[in-house]
Amino acid sequence: MLTSWLDFHRETLMMKCAGLSEEQLRLRSASPSSMSLLGMVRHMAHVERVWFRRVLDGEDVPLLWGKQAHRDADFDDVDTASADEAFATWRQEVELARKISAALPIEAIGKQQRHGQDCSHRWVLVHMIEEYARHNGHADLLRERIDGAVGD
Repeated sequence: MLTSWLDFHRETLMMKCAGLSEEQLRLRSASPSSMSLLGMVRHMAHVERVWFRRVLDGEDVPLLWGKQAHRDADFDDVDTASADEAFATWRQEVELARKISAALPIEAIGKQQRHGQDCSHRWVLVHMIEEYARHNGHADLLRERIDGAVGD
């Protein structure tokens, strides 16, 4: 059930971005926010990588988009970012996350702590559902602003 809901939210983010130009994907929500659909895709690629590859699997992979130097680089640095690269990276991180998740029992504890706390596989899945659900709400508003499209 958890992986099905997570996949639903992953697909919802893709649906919110479908058919838009790179310029439309870069459109910011409202000042002073730097939120855009492209930034959200970049952010979710980062989140997938951190929770599944770093926390659950213990991989020593670098943060994406220069986030080690600038915390909000995924959102802030989209003016010249490639949408193709962002979507390809996000899809790759999702596939790697699915493989890691499929290989773990639900109560497995991650190999790295996050903010000094152990995290179970179940906790990560629930957190990822929450993360996508929150940002999909933002995505819905952004998409409506861009072209009037609404829905899941």
